[in-house]
This record gives sequence, structure tokens and C-alpha cells, in this order.
Amino acid sequence: MTIDELLNQLSLAEKIAFCSGASFWKTKALPRLGIPQLLLSDGPHGLRVQADKTDHLGLQSSLRATCFPTASLLASTWDCQLIEQMGAALGQEARARGVSILLGPGVNMKRNPLNGRNFEYFSEDPLLAGQLAAAWIRGVQSQGVGAALKHFAANNQENRRMTSNSLVDQRALREYYLPAFEIAVKTARPAAVMCAYNRLNGSYCSEDQHLLGDILRGEWGFDGVILTDWAATHDRIAAFKAGLDLEMPGSKGFFDQEVAQAVKQGSLNPALIDASVRRLLTLAQNYSPRGGTELPRTRATAPPGQLRPEQPPASAAPSSSGPDPLEAQAHHQLARQVAAAGAVLLKNQAETLPYQPNQPLLVLGQLAAQPRYQGHGSSLVTPTRVDSLLDGLGHYSSQIHYAQGYRLDGRKAPELLRQAVQQAASWDGQILLCLGLPDVAESEGYDRSSLALPQVQLDLLATVYLHNPRITVVLICGSPVEMPWLPQVRALLQLQLAGQAGGLAAADLLFGSRNPCGKLAESYPISYDDVICRNCWSGPGTQVPYRESLYVGYRYYDSVRRPVQFPFGYGLSYTRFTYSNLTLQPLKQACSFAVTFTLTNSGKRAGAEVVQLYVAPRTGGSFRPAHELKAFSKVYLEPGQQQPVTLTLEPRSFELYQPGVQSWVIEAGSYQIEIGASSRDIRLETSIDLKGQKPLKDNCSDWYYQLQGQPEKVDFVSLYGDYPEWQPPRRGEYDLNSALRDLKHSSPLGGLICGITQLVIAMKTSGKPDWHNARFKMLMLSAQDNTLRSMLLFHPSRFLKKLVAGLLWLTNHPGHHKHQKFS
Repeated sequence: MTIDELLNQLSLAEKIAFCSGASFWKTKALPRLGIPQLLLSDGPHGLRVQADKTDHLGLQSSLRATCFPTASLLASTWDCQLIEQMGAALGQEARARGVSILLGPGVNMKRNPLNGRNFEYFSEDPLLAGQLAAAWIRGVQSQGVGAALKHFAANNQENRRMTSNSLVDQRALREYYLPAFEIAVKTARPAAVMCAYNRLNGSYCSEDQHLLGDILRGEWGFDGVILTDWAATHDRIAAFKAGLDLEMPGSKGFFDQEVAQAVKQGSLNPALIDASVRRLLTLAQNYSPRGGTELPRTRATAPPGQLRPEQPPASAAPSSSGPDPLEAQAHHQLARQVAAAGAVLLKNQAETLPYQPNQPLLVLGQLAAQPRYQGHGSSLVTPTRVDSLLDGLGHYSSQIHYAQGYRLDGRKAPELLRQAVQQAASWDGQILLCLGLPDVAESEGYDRSSLALPQVQLDLLATVYLHNPRITVVLICGSPVEMPWLPQVRALLQLQLAGQAGGLAAADLLFGSRNPCGKLAESYPISYDDVICRNCWSGPGTQVPYRESLYVGYRYYDSVRRPVQFPFGYGLSYTRFTYSNLTLQPLKQACSFAVTFTLTNSGKRAGAEVVQLYVAPRTGGSFRPAHELKAFSKVYLEPGQQQPVTLTLEPRSFELYQPGVQSWVIEAGSYQIEIGASSRDIRLETSIDLKGQKPLKDNCSDWYYQLQGQPEKVDFVSLYGDYPEWQPPRRGEYDLNSALRDLKHSSPLGGLICGITQLVIAMKTSGKPDWHNARFKMLMLSAQDNTLRSMLLFHPSRFLKKLVAGLLWLTNHPGHHKHQKFS
């Protein structure tokens, strides 16, 4: 049957029910029509299918899968081909487990380096993030598995993510926070887009007509499924009107009666429900499970929207058999290749690296033996195997000595420190020190509190340096850290969160069997005091004004020429590259150019260079960053090899968004074209003059032109419009959209529920409340940030409805509850 014929077979009640999940990870099936359930699964760098069907929160281990490097490292590869290859491997493993939709990738911008989930996002630059996301999606979907691009949109912090309200001016939204999604949607056509928890300019993303309807579906032409993040539904009727199709997880019909009543009363057009069902039926047909473990080895040949006849309806039960040994080994080696391509050599004084074969090394630091290779939260993967740094080094040298040096939980261990320093003092050779952030420092569910490394690790470095300065540091973390200790080390390799084969990849780079070719996908500030949005991010309230507008990351640092520890796009190699012969050729389309130059490997090793093209407007009109990345390429060259490189500029490379006319325009005037090895290392440049709209100054505060000091509310109001200051909720104002954390101090019952929640989570994780335990901390803070409505959606029951109703009444009406009944 066609989609329309299937649709005609359904009653209104069936249609409404079909638009919400059957369970925590599955969509609803329509057995009488041959429509299967679909199994959805995290995550962006490895499959997380829970082994225990009742373990919805991931308290126990998931089925084994390859743990690839996280997105922060993937972005540092700047290699779309390699990321597409990794995406295909993810799709193969998903298909083998019966997974139809993989929840990824995440393309939220890195507004602030303290975002606890930055390891799961690509970059501070939307072009780089968008193109890498598109490659990931193409790879996954080539295997007949759908991708769910997330989290749409302006979801840039973890603290209070369920209730925060991102206040973003239209230019920043359209030019900075949305383009990564736009690129991925238009060029890769993901099966689904997942909306974010937060509000955007006052509207929850799950019901934002402008965001979902006007932009995503209207302007970008997205015809796939829009689904909620888990329990992110607030007003289901408004969500249907905005174009949201699928409520996840299943809430046992929580909204169904309300939706049916709205249709009956004429306040909801049933055609909107039909449109959602039509998209869900198409999704089910395109991505129905095979029901087995055989992996597709070739790209899917059927175009989106057509039923693949070789895929009959099947159940969405995950396969519990382990991964094929040959496939597991191949994917482990691919993970190793990706990790090596994305690790970034940040310092190499006097060519300390690479080490010589069988070179004696003293290795210090617990992370060398107990690697941290992924972030915490919904993306946590149970790997097929893990190779530590010590494992990797053992492949290259038989003279590896090790001392732990510190505890990963941050607790002081004087004896470990003494032993490590004693060995370093007597060691007449190179020291390899492994430093980084522990699990509890960066995670989904909460934001980081500092850019500093743990003090016990800083103590080890400082003390060892006094006795032996021949130190190389391998840094393991998913986001930037402050480095006041940088002068004390001779070489620094940023390994990031490198996946299960990261230890092998690090050894490959340290001993020179691979040449470092990664480049930073985000700026590393010297201090958190240099971060422009530090005073208007992740505060105690739910209102988050994006006062800095377009000036995020290098767009700010380079505009004000502020010193940074390492600039965007930076990375060293064991070889050298020279740039020459820049030419600019107009193309047929207006305001389009082919930019060509010669790249030469002038060193003695084969290697890859990431060439970056920036456009610097000189029109004198609207405020804009000093320059922005508009094209890039990763070029592999043998020693002495020369190669012409051509990058393309399109009209969008020069455009800005004008909110007054709601369109993209090019300002007439001069534009500098810059070719560089990083945003601060421009090797070639030229300029062009473009015809276009007459440049006009924006009617806003001078701050956006002069960038002096911090942007204040008065500056942002001139750009965004006025808005009230956030006020803590008061008695009488609490409702289903209130977070549990807000009620725990306002009601004895709220405090009691928080206490019980803490005990339950402690019993399921560490056995007792332990804020040094990443899983306990993540689950506890996430629970406190949950709204009462999301609690009901996660655990729909008559008892919980009564409990929540009672909690709200007691909080809003203290002293008036003696004879109140909750039905």
C-alpha cells in the first residue's frame, strides 16, 4: 500500500497514538498494516543499546559496541571523508543490533568552554560543524540507518537545560547558531531532527512554530521526522501546529485525549496530525529493521522516501549477540585511525617528538593506565575493547616504566606523588606525563565549574619539573583547559577523548609512525576571564541572554586581537608546509569564486595540512566579526610534493542576515580573502570588491562595533529588544514546567522527594551519595533539573499524577492543605 492508503486505514485515535513512542526506545507498530516498530538508540560516537530492557536511564552497561572518538576529536580531523567512513561503521553496527534510528550527531555551537557536554559537539564554527555533521549523516544513512540531528536549537549549556530560555538576536541565530543544522539538513537529508529541551526566545523548541515550521520545514525544505528530546513535550497541540511529529519516549497516551478533544472542538486541524503520521509512516518504511545481525556492506540504493522491498516489517528487538570478530577488529583499527587524525600536537620544543624506536620512557599519571576515552551521559558506550596509553607504548618500546602519581578522583595521595617524583628524580631520560580531566569534571547533565586541571595533577607536574624538566604531556579531555604550566613542558599532545583505541593512536603519534595532522576546532583561551560570555551564561536563573551576539570563540578573540593559548585551526606537524601562488577566478554564478593556491610539503615526512579560507568584510556596514571561516580542505602530501588547491566561495560566503527584511543580503564593498594554517596564521591574502546592497550601520549599541569590555544588558536590549530580568519563582507561580530543584526549598514535600531521589540514585550507582562519582552526579543533577511535567512523561501513572498535584498545591498554598484532595 502507498502511504496515503495506509493513512486512510487509521482512525483518529490510532493516528494520535502513533505520534508518540511505544516505550522508552521504540516507536509504535501497526501490525495489521505491516508497519514495524523502530528501535532508536544513542549515540554519536558509538552504539548504546541497553542490555536490560528496564534500564532506561543507562544505570547499567549497554551491549558492546565500538567506542569511536567523541565529536570534539572528530572535528579536529577536519576530514569529511574519514568522518563519513566512521559514520558508515556506526551504521553497520546499528543495523546489526536492529537499530533503525541513531540519535546523532550533535551540532550545537560551543558558546562557552565550560559547557559540560562540549565533548559531544563538533566546533565553535558552524561551517566546520555543519560539514562534518553532514559527512557523519551520509555515512550512517548509507547503511540503511536513519540519523537524528540534534539538539535543535540554541542548546548551549547543561545546567537548567530543561527550563532555560535562550535569548538570541536574529542575526546571531541565523548567522551562527543555525547554519550547522542548515548545512546538514540541506546537504545530507537526515531522517530526523531532534528538538532541544530549552526555550528559544520564549518558546519551547518542541512547539516553536517559527523554528520548526517557518525555518526548518519552510526555508530549508526538511520533510523528515521531527522528534522531541526525551520528555521535552510541553504543549502537544502547539507542537502539532509547529510541525513536531514524534513525542519520545512513550508516555502511555498522556496527551492523547487532550489532542482528540482539540480536534473535536476545531482548535487543531486534523490535517496536521495526518502530516505527522505520513512522515512517521515514511520513516518506518525507509528504516524498518532487518531483524538479524548481517551487516549491509554497500550503500543503500533506494532513495529517501521509497520502501526498500528487501526489508520486510520486523520487530524492533535489539540483537544481543556480540559483534562479529572481524568487524570488531576492523572498526577498532578505524577508531585508531580517526583518533590519530584528530589528536593535535600543540607544542614540540626542539623537536622533542617523535621518540626514537625502543626509547626508554618514564610514564607518569593514572590516565596512562586507566584511560578516559569518552564522555559521560547518554552517549556512554560499552566498548568492545580498550587500549590504554601504556598498551600502545608497549608496541614501540620494551623500556617503559610507570608510576601512578595521582588519584583520578582528585583526592590527595602523598605516597603516590612521592613515588612518582622519586622515580623522576633518578630518571636520566624523557618523561611522559599523562594529564586530563576525570569523568566527573565534564558530563551531560551539568556544566564544568572551572577550566583548571585537578590540583593533584598540577602538583605532580610542578614537583616533577623541579627534578627533571624533560617532560612531554599527553592531555586527555573533551574541551579546553587553562595551561599556566605550559612553559614547564617541552611537548604537548592533545589527545582529547580518543575512543577505545586512543592509547594505540597516541603511541603511533609519539613514536612517529603517524604524523600529527589534527587542528583545533575551537579556541583555547588563556584564562576563563577571556571568555566574552562568562557573565551571561549558565547562571542561577532560567533566562540566558546571548549578549555577545556573533562574537563567539575566534570571532571574538580575533576581532579584539586578544591573546589566546592556542587559536582556532592551530596544530603542529612533524613536517612543514608552504603556501604560494594565490589566484581568484570568478565563476558563472554572481559573487562566486574559485580560490586557488599551491601547497608544498617542504619537510622530510609525509603529512597532511588543513588549509583554511577566511573572509574578512571591509564594507563598513553592519557589525561583523573580523573574519569567518568559509571553506577548508585537508590535503595529504609526500615530502617535496606540490599540489594546487582550489576552494570555492559562494554568495552565502559573503552574506549577512537582515532581520528587518528577513532575508540574506550582500553588502557592497571590499572583502579580504585570507588563506591560513589557523585563524591567526594567515599565509596568503587578496581582496575583491563586490556589488550589493549599500552598507548601513546597525541601529544598536556601539559595543557591537568597538567590543570594549563586557556587553551589558543595555547593549543587548539595543539589539534584541527589552526583556524582564529573571525572578525566582514565588508561591503561587509553580506549575508543571517548574524544575524539582526550584521546589525542594519551597516545600517540605519537594525536599522529601529530592531526598528520596538521591537515595534511589545512590543505591543504583555508587551505593551511597558520592559527588565524585560521575554517574551519580549526572543523574542527580539531571533529576533536579527535570520539570514536573517531564517526570510525568517519563513515569506516567495515576499515583505520580496525584503526587505531583499535591506537591504543586502544597508549594503554592502553604497552610491551606489540611482538607485538600488530589484526584
